[in-house]
Amino acid sequence: MVTIITIYGILAIALVFSLIKSREKTKKAFVVGGKALLKTAPSILSVLGIIGLTLGILSPQTIQKLIGAGTGFAGTLIAAAIGAVTLIPSLVAFPLAGSLLRAGANVATVSAFITTLVMVGIVTSPMEIKALGKKFTLLRNGLGFVFALLIAWIMGAVL
Repeated sequence: MVTIITIYGILAIALVFSLIKSREKTKKAFVVGGKALLKTAPSILSVLGIIGLTLGILSPQTIQKLIGAGTGFAGTLIAAAIGAVTLIPSLVAFPLAGSLLRAGANVATVSAFITTLVMVGIVTSPMEIKALGKKFTLLRNGLGFVFALLIAWIMGAVL
């Protein structure tokens, strides 16, 4: 709560300085910011919707059973496989990862999910094979999966 108050306090002070320096530029900045907000609103709402649906469908107990601390390497493999076949933007993945951690998922397991989500693309493989070739696509995805597991293991050991 203190962080939020601090951020809004700094924002209010900066706004006052901006208004003192140039009312016109400040007004123009608000118009540009408002347009940007309207442009990104659908993405933001979809992020909130996906996180809400995921947490509504998967109870904390289910998350704990599938990818919790007690699942060990099997849970990490499950999360890595889900990340490898899931096609969602990072904008959605990072808040989802935080929600999974709060619901009882293991740090290494969430790291595997996020890393494979970014580094492995099973869903996009057919398009990648056409553009870059089968050998390259399989090698890239395979190495991405292996390195994602390595990164997950390191994150689990460090954190």
